[in-house]
Amino acid sequence: MPPLALRNILLVDDDPDIRRIAALSLDRIGGFHVTLAANAKEALEQVTRSLPDLILLDVSMPDVDGPEILAALRSLPLAARVPVVFLTAGASEPEVLRLLALGALGVIAKPFDLRELPARVRDMFALAQLE
Repeated sequence: MPPLALRNILLVDDDPDIRRIAALSLDRIGGFHVTLAANAKEALEQVTRSLPDLILLDVSMPDVDGPEILAALRSLPLAARVPVVFLTAGASEPEVLRLLALGALGVIAKPFDLRELPARVRDMFALAQLE
């Protein structure tokens, strides 16, 4: 089976500034179609409305955090295999290992370089296609 193309990204972050600048980077530099969600409810609604190729998911959010959202996504048959990359300001080695153990494709530390974000996401997605 040929590798899947990365076109549609769901970006889930409670910080409107992060959503705005990351979406601009992913759209303008990366050429991706980006859908935004501010919380777990919006993320799950977006996934059921239109399945993304990849989800960028903030770890620390009020109410329901990123790992809890990942668990909820994995319980949905359609979304169970969608790759998830966590975004976190707490990218210590133990935290990164914990997030990878939860089934994340990768972890991107905040703050991230807006010029490099699309390439990092594309590279992580490509590696997942090789597995």
